[in-house]
Amino acid sequence: MTDTPVNTADFRAGYIALAGLPNVGKSTLMNRIVGSKLSIVTPKPQTTRGVVRGILTTKTAQIIFFDTAGIHRPHDKLGTYMVESARATFRDADIIYLLLEAGEPSAEQIELVEHVSTLNKPTFLIINKVDLVRKDTLLPLIERCSSLMNFKEIVPVSALQGDNIDELVELTVGYLPQSPPYYPEDIMSDQIERDFIAEFIREQVFKNTREEIPYSSAVIIDEMQERENGGAFIRASIVVEKDSQKGIVLGKGGSMIKKIGIDARREIESFMGYKVFLELFVKVEKKWRENPKTLKRLGFS
Repeated sequence: MTDTPVNTADFRAGYIALAGLPNVGKSTLMNRIVGSKLSIVTPKPQTTRGVVRGILTTKTAQIIFFDTAGIHRPHDKLGTYMVESARATFRDADIIYLLLEAGEPSAEQIELVEHVSTLNKPTFLIINKVDLVRKDTLLPLIERCSSLMNFKEIVPVSALQGDNIDELVELTVGYLPQSPPYYPEDIMSDQIERDFIAEFIREQVFKNTREEIPYSSAVIIDEMQERENGGAFIRASIVVEKDSQKGIVLGKGGSMIKKIGIDARREIESFMGYKVFLELFVKVEKKWRENPKTLKRLGFS
């Protein structure tokens, strides 16, 4: 982010939607470009549920990134929301980053390319995780995908290592429409603190639990107050679907909920820049992923 005032005379600004299958590295890429951890990242697929917005402002451009859920075949109403929300974001974007992994493209990858091609949006093919593969494995993917649609740019990157990220940003600016900035130049996201705090807690549920627990859980911020001696008090609820899941999240003698709280508090304090007192509870909302009223209350609508 620039520390000097932007020049609005020849300024460019626009919206970029990140499209890809689960676990392809969309969140890592946005975090890398923006320079801050805005989207949570775990090795498990389908970590991102909603649309997370990150903002990069330079002297000449402002790029608003939409990190979306991985495209998959949904098995419940929550999954349907995630996919529909992502596809709506693709339609609203100025440019689409289509992220794929190197190698022979899968049927799911081909299906996603075909869907994006129908949107008639300027699209970059971003081949991620190139640090993990031989360079000759890039060619089959490029050739196969290039035959399906006309990409404006094809850029191999490593979002984790930062390879080619500066080049990607530079190329992107050239395709943005001329416009004054949409947001103040000193912010990296327009989302509220509660959203980020809930996501940091959910990230630790993903990292510390197994099997169905991560996908059956959600987080609600029940209370957030400034403390007189500095910092903040945060009370949050981890919502699960079954009593047995509640027992797992709590852990023996409260050991698991304590670990989740410690790890989440560390991430929250790093992001917020001040001390927090975090109090966590676990609630059971049976089949919440299939209940439209509960989904709406949890922010999925």
